[in-house]
Amino acid sequence: MKNALVTGGGRGIGEGIVEALAREGWNVAFCGRAPLETREDQATELASRYGVQARYFQCDVSNTSDRERLVEQTLGSFGEINALVNNAGVAPLVRADILEASEESYDRVMNINLKGPYFLTQRVARDMVERKKLNAGFSGAIVNICSVSATVASVSRGEYCLSKAGVAMATKLWAVRLAEFGIPVYEVRPGIIKSDMTSAVTAKYDKLIAEGLTLQPRWGLPEDVGKAVAMLLRGDLPYSTGQSIDVGGGMDIGRL
Repeated sequence: MKNALVTGGGRGIGEGIVEALAREGWNVAFCGRAPLETREDQATELASRYGVQARYFQCDVSNTSDRERLVEQTLGSFGEINALVNNAGVAPLVRADILEASEESYDRVMNINLKGPYFLTQRVARDMVERKKLNAGFSGAIVNICSVSATVASVSRGEYCLSKAGVAMATKLWAVRLAEFGIPVYEVRPGIIKSDMTSAVTAKYDKLIAEGLTLQPRWGLPEDVGKAVAMLLRGDLPYSTGQSIDVGGGMDIGRL
């Protein structure tokens, strides 16, 4: 049985990913900023439903010591990490025009969305490389959860767009660096997904979807992203390291 670590796995897209992996038999460690007692029942229920091990750890991925503790706790629970899914991310607390946006908001978003996963990947990748050197049969993979905002400009949340553009490049960088060790790195790029992050703009996107924003006329769901991640971690695209999978209902296709 293989072991996955999913950041931001307690709700929204992350919860959909954790559910999909547990359904396929993965032991799953997931983390978030919520206190341990608020997610313990969620982990217990997952373990019972799917016959896997499931653990929740409190972690702020922007914090160096939290990241180190998260990795050590996961290794202590499962022995090894076969998959890292960098999903944790935040939107700006206030949607502000880029002419008015604050440095505080910029720093918060970039630290959580870009710095955190970059250095968590570094930490986990080092462990994966060492295990691969000791055991050629060890398998590891990394998936970054990005966003359509990596390429679609939104001037009311510029810091978010910049953070996701950085994640897209990080996917390529880690794919290049880890290729020699046989560790693939992928990116999943969600579009408009129904979650707590988008709850404040439900009416806006209901209207845009009705007007044809997406070719498939519905909101995306966390389970749509979870299925994509599960596909990648099954190894269904073994010759595609560094590539991005769009989960956006076709909204990325330019039309006249």
